[in-house]
Amino acid sequence: MTSLDKPTEETSADDARAVTEAALFEAFGGVRGMVETVLPGLLFVTIYTINKDLHLSAIAALAVSLVLVVVRLAMKDTVKHAFSGVFGVAFGVVFAMMTGNAKDFYLPGMLYTLGLGLAYIVTTLCGVPLIGLILGPVFKENLSWRTRNPGRKKAYAKASYAWGAILLAKCAILFPLYWWADTTQLGWVLIALKIPPFLLAVWLTWVFLAKAPAPIDVFAEMEAEEKAAEEREREAAARSAEQ
Repeated sequence: MTSLDKPTEETSADDARAVTEAALFEAFGGVRGMVETVLPGLLFVTIYTINKDLHLSAIAALAVSLVLVVVRLAMKDTVKHAFSGVFGVAFGVVFAMMTGNAKDFYLPGMLYTLGLGLAYIVTTLCGVPLIGLILGPVFKENLSWRTRNPGRKKAYAKASYAWGAILLAKCAILFPLYWWADTTQLGWVLIALKIPPFLLAVWLTWVFLAKAPAPIDVFAEMEAEEKAAEEREREAAARSAEQ
């Protein structure tokens, strides 16, 4: 059993909050990840607002997404957030080019948001909150929270419900605009709704997890078990040699 499993008195609440903040920052990409998420769509709607050129707007958005990936690679940094941005933009470009409707650039992302919001709710109802599946490896607890840490599972459930509700509320605003508003109106509202709902969801996740029991470090447990097994083997070998 590790100190993360049963925190000692020296483990302060501030330390637990700091660990939670660092894990959330890593999982969701931090400020840089947010910039990489917003920039392609911002460039698309800005260019389209100015000249109504779908092809130029789409190419510019895709190009900046690729540049962000190249920068990540050059800096030998993690590229998962940049790559996810490229795929999202690429799908949007394909949809818009196929239909000739600039609003369809946003449709794949909107459908993804809807699906993700439903996934947060459904997985929580099934007893496996999605936010726990995302953050479990980051906290080095994997799925131990499901059976060994009920307080933490409850916190993950609350956080997943929060993410689901926020994303579905966002969809309730965007989908009517997709049908009724023009491309520039939809684009600017979507840009405005990129960061604030995300920050609210991350903040609520931090609040729930900061009050939850500490994660069980299953990796440290496995290392301790391996060392104990090696020690037992050495002791057995020593007894055999004595005999």
